[in-house]
Amino acid sequence: MADNRQFAEDFAKRQTQVCLANSTINPELFQSYGVKRGLRDKNGAGVLAGLTNISLIQSKKEVDGKMIPCDGRLLYRGYDINDLVRGFLSSSTKHFGFEEISYLLLFGELPTSSQLAQFHEALTKSSFLPTNFVRDVIMKAPGKDIMNSITKSVLTLASYDEQAADTSLPNVLRQCMMLISVFPMLAVYGYHAYNHYECGDSFYIHRPDSNLSTAENLLRMLRPDTQYSDLEARVLDLALVLHMEHGGGNNSTFTTRVTTSAGSDTYSVIAAALSSLKGPKHGGANIKVVEMMADMKEHLSDWTDQEEVTHYLTKLLHKEAFDQKGLIYGMGHAVYSISDPRAQIFKEFVEKLATEKHREKDFALYSMVETLAPKIIAGERAIYKGVSANVDFYSGFVYSMLDIPTELFTPIFAIARIVGWSAHRMEELINVDKIIRPAYQSLLPLEKKEYMDLVHR
Repeated sequence: MADNRQFAEDFAKRQTQVCLANSTINPELFQSYGVKRGLRDKNGAGVLAGLTNISLIQSKKEVDGKMIPCDGRLLYRGYDINDLVRGFLSSSTKHFGFEEISYLLLFGELPTSSQLAQFHEALTKSSFLPTNFVRDVIMKAPGKDIMNSITKSVLTLASYDEQAADTSLPNVLRQCMMLISVFPMLAVYGYHAYNHYECGDSFYIHRPDSNLSTAENLLRMLRPDTQYSDLEARVLDLALVLHMEHGGGNNSTFTTRVTTSAGSDTYSVIAAALSSLKGPKHGGANIKVVEMMADMKEHLSDWTDQEEVTHYLTKLLHKEAFDQKGLIYGMGHAVYSISDPRAQIFKEFVEKLATEKHREKDFALYSMVETLAPKIIAGERAIYKGVSANVDFYSGFVYSMLDIPTELFTPIFAIARIVGWSAHRMEELINVDKIIRPAYQSLLPLEKKEYMDLVHR
């Protein structure tokens, strides 16, 4: 077996050079043909590919006939994310936000008390896995990549659904609600299986409690003693709400709409979205922030020294520190320039959690980097728009304070974002009956090559 693998690896290494020789395209041709690389123009704006009523992102406003950067805004179904967060946090009912905002995104309106109760009950009654599913699927072939584990589980769940291929709206909504409700179990149980079989720790499974919110159940299922503080649960709930949806143009949501347009079933669509989200350029960014900050602390003699922190950040940009990629992770966003509203909201609650966890020193360092990095980047790079901290800058720090292992950082993003994916899947099915098929300019000559017999090559 080892010899077979080595042969395949050696062959792949040799043939990679052939791939490079025959597949590399001159970057100047993208400009000459007017092709927008990554479906973005030179200023980073995405190509308009569809319409949506689900969310709105604003990073610019018109002043005297010109578009100028402004503080970022994020609206869910027309409601400003700041107002929504203030609403459920200050509500007299003291309820958590995940279920309420999920209802809003899925159905387009805020629920009444009775509608929210019925929705919560529907999610609760959907939060079960088939008999022996944990043993036969999740515990088999466990691995460190929990996103792969979730994707495998989602595709396998299709085998247990007699209406898996039915794309009628009621059935798709049922499937989406079921997946929203079981995602926390798929993620946490997948991690526990890995932690037991690969890391040698104890293996325990806690069933979700029907009386608890999604955030509470996440912490309850993850921790051996099932205990958590109210602040911990509410900060995690806030993180889920902030990651729930972000326009139709992000990579995984676009993947959802593309796969939906092909007529695929819900399980295949969500598996495709998961595969997109797991990429380090998309859902895995907060892990890089945590790793970068750990490297920074290791190389700083004084965390409070602005000059020393500035020197380290400059070395990052010069590819002389951390992973030598030339990036300050958590800074900048494809859309936002002056500010990411999600990061702004998050910061207040991060500070409260840092105080409870006695990690004020860490929070002070994060705050200093947030202040210094944009100035350093502006001084070192020619940038077409402003740079500010994005939501990933603080989310990894939050998860670490909640004792959530890094293997679950991106899965928690998925637990939140599946709500947005589900809303976009429904919107695509309702409004568009046409497969998404973008065009690619071929560089091949019209004159065909002549086939030569194998013995003469």
